[in-house]
Amino acid sequence: MKVKIESSKIIKPFYEDNIIPPSTKSYIPLSVFDKVTYEAQIAIIYAYRPPTPPNAAIQLGLQKALAIYREWAGRLGKDENGIPVILLNDEGVRFVEASADSTLDKVMPFKPSASLLNLHPSLNNVVELVQVQVTRFTCGSLVVGFTAHHTVADGHSTSNFLVAWGQACRGLDINPLPLHDRTIFNPRNPPLIEYEHKGTEFMSKSVKKENSLNESTHHVMEDIVVHKVHFTVEFLAKLKAKASSMNNNNNNNSNNNRPYSTFESLVAHLWRAIIKARGLSGFETTHIRISVNGRMRLNPRVPNEYFGNLVLWAFPTSKVKDLLREPLPYATKLIHDAVVKVNNNYFRSFIDFANHKDEDLIPTADMNKHILCPNLEVDSWLRFPFYDLDFGTGCPYMFMPSYFPTEGMMFLLPSFIGDGSIDAFIPLFQDNLPTFKKICYSLDLA
Repeated sequence: MKVKIESSKIIKPFYEDNIIPPSTKSYIPLSVFDKVTYEAQIAIIYAYRPPTPPNAAIQLGLQKALAIYREWAGRLGKDENGIPVILLNDEGVRFVEASADSTLDKVMPFKPSASLLNLHPSLNNVVELVQVQVTRFTCGSLVVGFTAHHTVADGHSTSNFLVAWGQACRGLDINPLPLHDRTIFNPRNPPLIEYEHKGTEFMSKSVKKENSLNESTHHVMEDIVVHKVHFTVEFLAKLKAKASSMNNNNNNNSNNNRPYSTFESLVAHLWRAIIKARGLSGFETTHIRISVNGRMRLNPRVPNEYFGNLVLWAFPTSKVKDLLREPLPYATKLIHDAVVKVNNNYFRSFIDFANHKDEDLIPTADMNKHILCPNLEVDSWLRFPFYDLDFGTGCPYMFMPSYFPTEGMMFLLPSFIGDGSIDAFIPLFQDNLPTFKKICYSLDLA
């Protein structure tokens, strides 16, 4: 697949005739959640079958959506006091038009490989907070590559924006409108720090430097392969039943005998399978970093329309030997209990800590780390309405993340089949892949 760039330009918000353009001198301070998240561009890819709307219609819809979501058309900067902010200067986003030399069927399904990087603008040294590339295939199909800066918004907010973009393309009013106020996370007086946030969301600069020096030089990027695994509805049902088997037999369980979720069961299974494939020492400690959305957990609840970052992380942890020796419900309970712990009290404790933290502390979230072993991270897009991006000719045929070869960073998303099955993108060292392939569909790893 050869992709040719036809044009690349900056486009700015389009304000309807009845709207007075707002000031381009204003800004929005970053919240404590924005400051602790990944400081990086994230890329996703959509594929559409013909008929597809013209590029001009997609561009105009994007410009209209940017008039409502002005943060994306701005730039990251600092205010007069040196405080990190989003400058609402309407500098615009990058819009790239491209063409491919083949039909979409010839290259589908897309494999998670470096070739995907041709379908969206580069993620390196980018000042624009959003970039879009529309690539036309010879059959009339369309691929849309979208990149967005994580400091501005989390997956929940970004998916809301994408739905709004589609609404604008279809001539609809954007609904619901976003909530832009990032000043709602105020520390308590006096602060009440009930949990340990140093070593969880934050680490000292010296620890980061030490970790960077210790990252294995034996494995290089070429040693990492992103393996896509498809889990059918039938397999997921069996996995969930197995993961919840002890739960149902234990009347004292705090779950009130409710089964574990499909997400908890699948992540527990993948945790064990990847750890086994890695061949780690039984005495090593391993954890998974799991995103937890604070909108539903804070009290009072934060509306789903809140635009920005509102995510912290759960870190279920185990010795390797325990994870592999105990049955699946052991790992599933670790995950469930760790996620439950990230509740209103935890979020409030974090807000208090982050507003009074030592200047030496920096976020543990780091997209520049290429090897997570012995740990894992899971990015779940199972509940985001990414498939609802309709430019006017129907929803996408396929949606997926771009190529992120970070060993141990998993992505989970609904399969494009649309039957409730799940696709998992698993970056592994090539040496570990044969073992993982053998056991990834086994309900009993013992």
